[in-house]
Amino acid sequence: MQKEKRRGARDRLREHFLANIGRVMDADELRLIANNTAEWGRRIRELRNEEGFQILTNNDRSDLKPGQYLLEDPKPRPAFAREISKEVRALVLDRNGFTCQMCGAVAGEPHPYDPSRKTRLHIGHIIDKSQGGTDEPVNLRALCSVCNEGVQNVTQMRPDLKHLLIQVRRAQSQDQVAVMRWLITKYPKQAKEIIG
Repeated sequence: MQKEKRRGARDRLREHFLANIGRVMDADELRLIANNTAEWGRRIRELRNEEGFQILTNNDRSDLKPGQYLLEDPKPRPAFAREISKEVRALVLDRNGFTCQMCGAVAGEPHPYDPSRKTRLHIGHIIDKSQGGTDEPVNLRALCSVCNEGVQNVTQMRPDLKHLLIQVRRAQSQDQVAVMRWLITKYPKQAKEIIG
């Protein structure tokens, strides 16, 4: 039991995902595995971002419901190390007035979309590191945990079908094929119906 206490939530979650490859798990199960820590969602993001585990959610596959998680492959992909210093974090939070730059929630106050919890701010990239973004302050912004998780995206407009198709048509053919592969992975049932 003493050894179990010393292992952190991230270690327990990693072991649980690896022991349950291919099985859909829900948020309640994972919260229990993490010993009911409020940081369980952050630990899952760290497994994705820092260790490279491809933990899927409803944002990745249409057959997953919100709050469901799935690890299909035990082999992690190349990951990005955490490189944002405490000084840079403090600078960005101060520059952004300790306010989420997407929804306007203020640190420490009840969250506007979930008044049962106080707003916690994270540092997010404007241009993601996977797209070539840096950890420089100019590419960082304060985001609340809700916006950082992608649950709310209230300030960025989603493209309509016309504009989305224009962007896909303008892309290079290998990028168009990558979009097609991603859509087939996200919507496997619909892809089978369309393809026949």
